[in-house]
Order: sequence, then C-alpha cells, then structure tokens
Amino acid sequence: MDRLDHLEHLDKHLVEELAQVARETVRDELREQTRKQRRTAVLYAASGAVALYAGAAVALAVGLALAIGLPGWAAALITAAILGAVAYLLRGAAHPHHGHHEPRPPQHVIGGTPPPAPPSGLGMPYPPNTPPRPDTNPDIPHHRA
Repeated sequence: MDRLDHLEHLDKHLVEELAQVARETVRDELREQTRKQRRTAVLYAASGAVALYAGAAVALAVGLALAIGLPGWAAALITAAILGAVAYLLRGAAHPHHGHHEPRPPQHVIGGTPPPAPPSGLGMPYPPNTPPRPDTNPDIPHHRA
C-alpha cells in the first residue's frame, strides 16, 4: 500500500507540473500574439490619423481654391456641402439596404406548414392559427392611422 501511495503522490506531482508547463506555454503564446496584434492596431490607428489630416488638407485646398472667386464664407459653405455629400454617399455605400423599405414577410405560411421553430430558436415563428375576425377581409391590408 505504501508503494501505491508513493506512486499516487508522483502522479499528482506530475499532473501539477504538466499543468504548470501548459499554462506557461499558453501564456507565452498569447503574449506573443497580443504583441503582434497591438503593433498592427497602432499602425492602423496611425494610418487613420494621417488619412484624417490628409482629408483636412484636401478640404482646405478646395476651400482656398473656391475662395479665389468667392467670398471666404461662401467657399467654406460650399466645401462643407461637398464634404457632407461625400459623407452621405460613403454612408450609403456602407449600408446599401439602409433607407429602402422592404415588404414585410407574410404572417402565415402559404402552401406548406410552418417550421417547428424560427432559425434563431426564439419564440414561435408564426402566430397561432386563429380564425379571421368577421369584420376584416384578409385580402385587403388593414392600416391604422
């Protein structure tokens, strides 16, 4: 029995030592990865800051070019309108479906049975089967003001 107790002690010691080595290895690897990601993030941030200043210089150049033939306030106003339009177009390019009203999905399944659950797994996918109210026609959409 003493020999088995001694082996059990060695097993526990070996497991603890292996766990410690694994923790240190994972910690070193994560530290190296975060160091690389931190450097990449800093470079992206610096690139964004420089691009911001470059854009400001272009806006200033456009304003000064317009100021040759116009009063300063008019040149600044036109430059601001141009930048606003560009910002709006860029926003639209980022969200192509923003602002378009798509038709709502039907409230009941036509030509089949509803799935047992929605893809998200939350709640009932469709309202329970209830008979239509006698005062409404299901073929005519009902809008409340």
